[in-house]
Amino acid sequence: MSQTKESLSTINRLVETLKDGQEGFREASGAVQDHQLKSLFSEYSLQRSKFAGELQNYAITLGESDPENTSSTAGALHRAWINIKSAVSSRDDHAILSECERGEDSAVAEYKKAMEGNLPSPLADIISRQYTDVKAAHDRVRSLRDAAKNP
Repeated sequence: MSQTKESLSTINRLVETLKDGQEGFREASGAVQDHQLKSLFSEYSLQRSKFAGELQNYAITLGESDPENTSSTAGALHRAWINIKSAVSSRDDHAILSECERGEDSAVAEYKKAMEGNLPSPLADIISRQYTDVKAAHDRVRSLRDAAKNP
């Protein structure tokens, strides 16, 4: 596979993951009771949207006229956010945090996989920078989940 095709494939996978996270965090924000969590989840949803846009713009520079712009539709790994719906309906902040953390596990794994690829420097730099923020969000959600479990 050419480097351009590999780059576009990686970008498309990450955009799907980011869109899943954007939607998951948006749903979580609307369901949690705690105002600080609402704000944090809204912030993470916007962050995922911004990251997806940044990757989509890079895909355009690689010659992709119609970069990925939707969440994933197949595969349990990409749909780690699917259980957010049941947690949201329970309106249980701990359950919602648990599902957000599960979704973030998937995002961290996708970024790690992307960083193992043979990507051009500008794209590798973007992905590495985004990974740092995605990993920080994952760790924050995990610690909030753990704190909610043990008030």
